Amino acid sequence: MVKIRTFRGVCPPPQYAKEVASRPYDVLNSQEAKEEAGEKSLLHIIKPEIDFDPIADEHSEAVYRKGVENFREWLRRGWLVQDDKPMYYIYAQTMEGRTQYGLAVCCHYEDYLEGRIKKHELTRPDKEEDRMIHVRNQKANIEPVFFSYPAVDEIDGIVAGITGSTPPDFEFTAADGFGHSFWKITDDAVNGRLTELFDRVPALYVADGHHRTAAAARVGQELASANPAHTGEEEYCYFLAVVFPDDQLKIIDYNRVVKDLNGLTKEQFLGALEKNFTVRPEEGTFKPDALHTFGVYIDGRWYSLRAKEGTYDDGDPIGVLDVTILSNLVLDEILGIKDLRRDKRIDFVGGIRGLGELERRVDSGEMAVAFALYPVSMQQLIDIADTGNIMPPKTTWFEPKLRSGVVIHSFAE
Repeated sequence: MVKIRTFRGVCPPPQYAKEVASRPYDVLNSQEAKEEAGEKSLLHIIKPEIDFDPIADEHSEAVYRKGVENFREWLRRGWLVQDDKPMYYIYAQTMEGRTQYGLAVCCHYEDYLEGRIKKHELTRPDKEEDRMIHVRNQKANIEPVFFSYPAVDEIDGIVAGITGSTPPDFEFTAADGFGHSFWKITDDAVNGRLTELFDRVPALYVADGHHRTAAAARVGQELASANPAHTGEEEYCYFLAVVFPDDQLKIIDYNRVVKDLNGLTKEQFLGALEKNFTVRPEEGTFKPDALHTFGVYIDGRWYSLRAKEGTYDDGDPIGVLDVTILSNLVLDEILGIKDLRRDKRIDFVGGIRGLGELERRVDSGEMAVAFALYPVSMQQLIDIADTGNIMPPKTTWFEPKLRSGVVIHSFAE
């Protein structure tokens, strides 16, 4: 069973929340961050290279030091304030009329290392090390990771009781139109009951933030090894996550665009698809509406693809995925793309950008063909994580993203 506990969160005062909270470090580049960051924005802490002119190398020692200086300055100025006592927090996000309610908690690094916090993606050592440097230097988890858990009725009831009867400590609508609301759970009895309930939860699932999760767990392990008096209850053993019940989350599509047709004409390419798919020209935009159905945009027109029986294995948690079908039968077999992580001929487009973005990139001549996919389900993600499998790259896209700076976990003494 998983182990969570309360913590003394570092939060912006209500009047500063919208200005401080920012998009995560990995969804915008340094130039975009510099243009977006206001005076109080957390981007100065999570992407401190933007405070140099010209923008500095994000991996330089000076940049890492600047991040620490900025965090301390935000605390000094009162743009971030640490709570007096440990507690849990409710963080709700609203997108297109749908609200999901998460709990900000601290998770134990051993749960990740021992497989009770389950992953579905591979991580890269260089990206892990970069995040580890931030955690070590800051002695804090500045940005939360995004976890899911099998829904528990009593936890849902506790959250609904608080959010339905108490105004949020702060709320705001971000520039993208998504709403963010935040409650502090100050009742010790309620916090205690939540801890008891999570003690019965068999596993947590990494939805978004695999590198941050791995980095936080490794720093906890590192500090434990360096402490002869280590007990396992030190604050450094814990890292920040926002955990959502699985039945409230929605994964959206993660699509692909390819630069060329591997020497084929459009007619030859469409003909090659007919070996494993039923190919049909569509009038207007085509968005896949079922598993094993794909949209293809080429030369100004959409086509629907439906995988033929026998071309996939619904009994295999990886083989059933549409990203696997597309990778094996189209990207590899027809277009010669064998390594999705390294091949420069392919790019990935989050569904939040819409199918119009796929059309734009093909119509501009930048890409030759685009593929729209049906999104992975939460149950598929859980099945893969439970069986110890790893999803192909760029399979899941969760929206809305957690805003960084809503709450921070510090383990500084």
